[in-house]
Amino acid sequence: MTMVQERAPARPAMTGRQKLILVLLLGSQFMLAIDFSILNVALPVIGEGLGFRLADLQWIATAFALCAAGFTLLSGRVADLFGRRRLFLAGMALLGLSSLVGGLAITPEMLLVARVAQGLATAMVTPAGLALLTTSFPEGPLWAGGMRRGSSLSSPRPRWSSC
Repeated sequence: MTMVQERAPARPAMTGRQKLILVLLLGSQFMLAIDFSILNVALPVIGEGLGFRLADLQWIATAFALCAAGFTLLSGRVADLFGRRRLFLAGMALLGLSSLVGGLAITPEMLLVARVAQGLATAMVTPAGLALLTTSFPEGPLWAGGMRRGSSLSSPRPRWSSC
């Protein structure tokens, strides 16, 4: 008597192009998150270097946040109309340019203009990047596996108390 072992169907592997897309899109989202949060650490030094009054320091972060939050929905619609990839690349270019201007700012006004531009770039990149992520991977086992892993990473961890 012979035993036949059934093999589980092989998991579909990501292609090299899909891996590149995933790394680029996740890297861009990480860069956007860092761009907003790293500023809070350097805020006192930036304010002192550019001559911001203590009461006006909040505007460095607020200028970015208002533009990023206020224009995200509009940018998503623009991405639908004119192309996700096109808007993503334009947003990344604007983010790079505005980061350069912000880094070279010599006046408070120049820094605030750069932060507004960074917020607009973030509003462009975020919905376009997420749309590219969802459309670059076909539905199926690979997508379902990624969704399971992603949801398990984002769900709150249970807290065990000792009795």
